[in-house]
Amino acid sequence: MKNKQLWINHIKGLCICLVVIYHSVITFYPHLTTLPPGLTQYVAKSWIYLNLYLAPFRMPVFFFISGYLIHRYIEQVKWQACIDKRIWNIFYVLVLWGVLQWLGITLINQWLAPDMVRNPASNAAYSETLMQFAASMAKASTSLWYLYALVVYFLVFKALRAFKVPVLIALLGINVAISFMPLPWWGMNSVVRNMFYYGLGAWFGPQLMAWMKDFSFRQHPLICALVVIGSLALYLVNVPVVISVVSIFVIMKIFYTLDNWRESRPEAFLNIVGSNTIAIYTTHRIVIEALSLFTIARISQGQLSSQVVLGILLVYPFVSLAICTLIGLGFRKLSTTLFGDMFFSPPAKLVPAAPAR
Repeated sequence: MKNKQLWINHIKGLCICLVVIYHSVITFYPHLTTLPPGLTQYVAKSWIYLNLYLAPFRMPVFFFISGYLIHRYIEQVKWQACIDKRIWNIFYVLVLWGVLQWLGITLINQWLAPDMVRNPASNAAYSETLMQFAASMAKASTSLWYLYALVVYFLVFKALRAFKVPVLIALLGINVAISFMPLPWWGMNSVVRNMFYYGLGAWFGPQLMAWMKDFSFRQHPLICALVVIGSLALYLVNVPVVISVVSIFVIMKIFYTLDNWRESRPEAFLNIVGSNTIAIYTTHRIVIEALSLFTIARISQGQLSSQVVLGILLVYPFVSLAICTLIGLGFRKLSTTLFGDMFFSPPAKLVPAAPAR
């Protein structure tokens, strides 16, 4: 990747880190039911609330960047040339890792928490039958819903590219409406809600990116202040779309400015993570399930001192992030070296390459 694009990769790295932290929090802190009143409960609740408040900043920029990076495929590349890279490759990883997560998390729960009751409809990974698994995957009720969304989004936005403005207006309205009338499936809610941000990137990404680079906060302080106040006010009444769009702009502006100040380096942590988002995204949920169940058991059984428990509560998401990152990167290396990367790339293409003329 060229240096001028590394700052975009850094944003992808930040986003996947936030995703791992999100799953680390929701699978750990809410299940610590034996914590005594006091500082430990306060720390646990603080992580839960922080996780909640980070929601408008986590996925919108991820999807905008994802849409922006495939703008050329949406506008210029013919359907046949898109099938493998933009549809089949992602669908293959979605199905393969959906099954691997289901099997892996089922075995982990049988081993570490055989008495814990899970709602099989809450996540495809907790399914008890093949039919439940298939139904949950079809409804995007899976930790891999981001991959589900990428396939659906590409098909929709490439097919409807002649109707950009009316489609985005409709998606904006749906984004607002779903905050008050959510669908019964949490994964599909996320897919529908984030479609607007992907569309902005896929259809208008280059124009918005150029505008962002030229925009100066110092030259428009009043406008910036009004936008921030307005977006916060709407967020407080459960309309997060404006603050999400603002966060996309601000995050990109910060990373672009930092890149101009000090050129991004290929060996930087966020660039390495951003270059391996699929490996970390697909593997982290299995790792987190094992890590959270093991740690919860140690804490619930009173095997650790109060000081150690407090220390774990303070840093658990960061430790989990480090472990998930190392395992994801290591597994990608193993997959590439021993299996021809078959865990992250399909072994065969659907559309054969055109013969050379």
